[in-house]
Amino acid sequence: MTMDARSPSAGDEATRADFLAFAHRLADFAAPLARHYFRTELPVEAKADASPVTAADRAIESLLRAEIRSVYPGHGILGEEEGGDFERPLTWVIDPIDGTKSFITGMPLFGTLIALVSDGRPIVSVIDMPALGERWCGTGEAAWFGGRPARTSDRPLAEARLFATSPDIFAGADAEAFARLSAAVGLRRFGGDCYAYGLLASGHCDLVVEAGLQVYDVMALVPVVEGAGGVMTDWDGRPLTPAFDGRVVAAANAGLHADALRHLRA
Repeated sequence: MTMDARSPSAGDEATRADFLAFAHRLADFAAPLARHYFRTELPVEAKADASPVTAADRAIESLLRAEIRSVYPGHGILGEEEGGDFERPLTWVIDPIDGTKSFITGMPLFGTLIALVSDGRPIVSVIDMPALGERWCGTGEAAWFGGRPARTSDRPLAEARLFATSPDIFAGADAEAFARLSAAVGLRRFGGDCYAYGLLASGHCDLVVEAGLQVYDVMALVPVVEGAGGVMTDWDGRPLTPAFDGRVVAAANAGLHADALRHLRA
């Protein structure tokens, strides 16, 4: 596996390769803990936004936070369960279990998302699927699946395979926009959460369109999708930063991305 070894932040001696290796280490710590809790009788709580949370979410995030503080005490941390911010130039963003609804219903399509964000842009990341034993990683310039290079497809819009987590995430004008795009593609599927973005990076699907996401849902997806040759922005075509509006378009190639944006904006 070859990757960019340039230092992403002035004054930080670690390289992008070092950071990606550490992200893999974090995923290696998280995976057995996720599998330990998976398909067990876990109490499920509802957070303030009505999304579910379990002891597994909290245990994994706590473990990863402790390891980050031990190795990189000068870095920031933002996680789904304990919060955080981007006040430091380098910040780790963690979603301990992306797809908690899948997790609590015994569906193996949940993942652990780990990204390092430098001055507002994710520079390395891991998408780990603990129950499946599958993992993608990326630097924005290259991406890998199981140690082999991952590449997106070159399918046009009429043949594209479109994913979204659920039709319930779209409302009002967003629902109308998604319906326009759905009518133009070759195939539409729902479900998968972060897994769909890994499938896109490996060329199995071609578009993922979402709304209502949070920063910890997306930061780890960007280096993988873009590193595999795809394009990932908001619905206005802007790069995804911590200030994004929750709407995401991930496309396998630039032409497909442009066509998808035209349908969403029509």
